[in-house]
Parts: sequence; structure tokens; C-alpha cells
Amino acid sequence: MDTKKKIVVIGSSNTDMVIKSDRLPKPGETILGGSFYMNPGGKGANQAIAAARLGADVTFISKIGYDLFGLQALEIYKSERINTEFIFTDSKKPSGVALISVDSFGENCIIVASGANQSLSPEDIDKAKDKIREADTILMQLEIPLETVEYATALAYEYGKRVILNPAPASSLNNELLKKTNVILPNRIEAEMLSGIKVTNLKSAHRAVQAISCKGIENVGKEGAFVKEKDKYIMIPAKEVDTIDTTGAGDVFSGALSVSLSEGRSLIEAVEFANAAAAIAVTRIGAQSAIPYRTEINV
Repeated sequence: MDTKKKIVVIGSSNTDMVIKSDRLPKPGETILGGSFYMNPGGKGANQAIAAARLGADVTFISKIGYDLFGLQALEIYKSERINTEFIFTDSKKPSGVALISVDSFGENCIIVASGANQSLSPEDIDKAKDKIREADTILMQLEIPLETVEYATALAYEYGKRVILNPAPASSLNNELLKKTNVILPNRIEAEMLSGIKVTNLKSAHRAVQAISCKGIENVGKEGAFVKEKDKYIMIPAKEVDTIDTTGAGDVFSGALSVSLSEGRSLIEAVEFANAAAAIAVTRIGAQSAIPYRTEINV
């Protein structure tokens, strides 16, 4: 009998165009980079593949353009045994593209041209209602219209489903959305935007997480990771590894955490599992190509 937990990922599909260089350019500056490579990406796609490789039965709800990038991405998702029934095609807009620069320390900066991702609509979500109703967990990000995220969250809440939100790219979110979200996973910048508190140390991180929780979310996980599970606060440090490329590491963390929570672990245990998965990913080049398999994680 198949005991895999069912996760529905709703989000973006992009193609990443990456240049590695010694350092990132300053505003107005042109520098000569090194190697260039092009990989499939997008926060939604990365998280869907992470969840699938780590043991979940994944349905991915997304929108692509009718172009080479979109068609190639679709074949990749199928090869990862992801249900692509609800990946829709926009005949008027191109598939999403991300331009990524990565420095010698593995840090990156990213600009996304959303394309067809921005036409993923509440009407599209309606077509996948049955899958959302059957799911154990719904995982979302913010590279699709906020209206669609809000609609999907309300629908999942109505069905009594666990909703996990990775609030990236950073954006202002209304309290109604947050109240219907079970777990939110902001990084430092996103935590600052959601809380209004500058995060510079553990004390300010604690205050920021408290402020976010007061908006109606019981469970908050933050990069590093500072975690609030109900009334318990704990700092779970990231594993020390030789970092090569941080692109997509947050997506691996989100996908892994979704799998672990769906399997019944506590948030603290799930964060430890997600930290282990992300630690492997940052030692490799690329986003999807760096995502580990379940057999690689010893947690």
C-alpha cells in the first residue's frame, strides 16, 4: 500500500539563468563573470521537486507559457513523478524566467520576470479543488498573484488542511490570510517586513517571531532557524558545510519541512529534517539539480 503523504504545491515555474562571479556587482557596475548555466527553477517548482524527492505524493498547480522553457519544465516534473494534471498553459504570456548572480561565497541575487506565473488565477485553483480536499498539506509561496494565494488558503482552510506559506518574495500580507495559515517560513528580510522589527540578533528575532505570531499564526519558522511552536521558542542552528551555491536552499527547506510535518513530526523535528536537506543543497550548484533525495538525509 502506498503510504506517501499527499502534498499540493501551488506556485511558480521558472527557468533560471545563472552567472557565477567572484562578487556581486554594485548598482550601475558591470563586471566580468565566470561560468553560465541555465536550469529549471521557480520557487513552486523547486519546492514541489524537493517534496517529491523526499518522499511525498506531490501535485503541482502552476502555469507555464506555450514555449520551449515551459514544455521542458513540464517534462522534468513528470520525470520526478509529480502530478502535472493542473499545470496550466497561457498561450499569450511566456514562461517565467529568473536571472541569478552567484558570488564566490555562494550568496546570490535574483530578478524574476514572472510571465505566465502571474496569470495563475482563483479559477485555476477551483479546477483542482478535489486534489486540495484530498491533500495532507498545501504549500505556497508568493511568486504567483496574491489574490490566488489568498483564495487557495481560504479553500484549504475550509477543508481543514494544513497550510504552509513561504512568504517570498517579501510582501505585505493581510491578517486574514495569516490567520488561516498554520506555518509561515520567512527569512530575515521577510520576517522584518511582516513584523516591522529589524532583525539583528537572537533577541530581535524572538521579538519579530512573537509579532508575526500575534497576527494569528501559531507556528513560525525562520532561517537559521528560530522557531516558535505554540508557546515554545527554540533556536536550531544551520548545519556548518562548505557552501557553494545558496540558490534554492530556502525552497528545499520548505519542501522538506512540508514532508516532515505531513508525516506527523513536530515542528522542531521537521525543522531539523529541513535543515539537513538544505545543508546538502548548498554544497551543490543550481536549484533543482542540488535537491537531495530521502536516502541522503540521516535525520
